[in-house]
Amino acid sequence: MATYFDPKSWSPLRAVDLGKRLFDQSWLEQWISVTTSWVDPVADLGAGAATALVPDVLMTVLSEGILSRFGGQEVTATLLGHDLHATLQVLKVRRRGAHFQTKTVLSRLRWDDHPIEAVTVIAHGVRLIPGMPTKVRTTQLDLDGTVTTAALVGWLNTQPLDWALSIDASGLIRAEHRRRLLTALVDASVTDNQVTVHLHRVSWLGLRMPRRMIRTPALLLEQLPNQARIVHATRDGDLVRFRVELPEITGSFDLAQIRSAIVTGTRLIVF
Repeated sequence: MATYFDPKSWSPLRAVDLGKRLFDQSWLEQWISVTTSWVDPVADLGAGAATALVPDVLMTVLSEGILSRFGGQEVTATLLGHDLHATLQVLKVRRRGAHFQTKTVLSRLRWDDHPIEAVTVIAHGVRLIPGMPTKVRTTQLDLDGTVTTAALVGWLNTQPLDWALSIDASGLIRAEHRRRLLTALVDASVTDNQVTVHLHRVSWLGLRMPRRMIRTPALLLEQLPNQARIVHATRDGDLVRFRVELPEITGSFDLAQIRSAIVTGTRLIVF
């Protein structure tokens, strides 16, 4: 059964001491000296080599360092070219076979100025690849979160749609066609990238029309960024609850920059 890391429990002690020294004054020079000896940065612990423990210790030191510095506080980061501002609630790392799994919980998130109430991110198959810079790979990201209906409608209104959207007093979405003088009250849900619109009422020039006269075909969301798949998204009052899956993602980070960000409380950068 997977357990969360405690650097003090690992052996040999040499590997633990290496992890403790990563943030000392000479930690970067020590890091460079050991990276050349890594055959596989996520080597099976059964190999019994000290180098097999380096990724475990490093992942523990980084996660505990970030959590201790930013836990319960706002963290600012650049992730793969996107700006992120959020309050960090949880950051955990565990080993899953030869790779790692991470869990991150963020609240009051702003992703490129798009507000998200909360999101939990599970990263599967995380691997560290040594070098300058260090690379990190995940086989899949699972995102479970909530966003306000108003924020989602605000974002949709920035897209090239034929409808202008707003929130009706009933909580439903009010859609006004930009050219055909049609107004509708709708709800919508997404399942496996397919949008289904539920029509509640439609009128033309203020005159109520039979709903059967208006077709609402399902819409398939194609070519989403990073080959994302929206597993589901449904409205719950004034919130929209969603689950999104992303396939393999690769990023890089500079250990010196990460260390500086932890020490000084500044921006974390993964590029």
